[in-house]
Amino acid sequence: MDKHAGRDAGTIRLDDPWYDALAVGWGEGGDTSPPHPAPGGQPAHGAPDIYLEVQRSAAFQEVRSRYRRFVVPATAGFFLWYVAYVVAATAAPGLMARPVAGAVNVAMVAGLGQFLSTFLLTWAYARHARLRRDRAALDLRWTVFEQERGQERNRAKGAGR
Repeated sequence: MDKHAGRDAGTIRLDDPWYDALAVGWGEGGDTSPPHPAPGGQPAHGAPDIYLEVQRSAAFQEVRSRYRRFVVPATAGFFLWYVAYVVAATAAPGLMARPVAGAVNVAMVAGLGQFLSTFLLTWAYARHARLRRDRAALDLRWTVFEQERGQERNRAKGAGR
């Protein structure tokens, strides 16, 4: 963490790749000017260029495909399970009223199964993200952070002349 000097002396700048500097000043009339030209007359690449470059990278596409390979089937499966429960409850009340053990019937077991499957799906999603996506996503975030930091240094060197 670095403290700023000058006009915004009370603010703190977080040097953390998860800190979303773009969202901090959102809606507060922040700097909306185009990127400053780099030394040599070439326009400097701005944050949008960095993000587009990362979005087109193979590493980003791999993270997205891993996400989709888990989320699409999991969502479809859970949705089908939920619809099957609702349809069975409305179309087959005799089946759902069938006792399983004492006062517990099929509808109660299936309803509790909905809760259990929600918790299992949440656990599976978190595990999948931790094992298959988080490391690669953090590497991408650090890449963007380092590129933005390099641009800031270049701008500071250009402004110091």
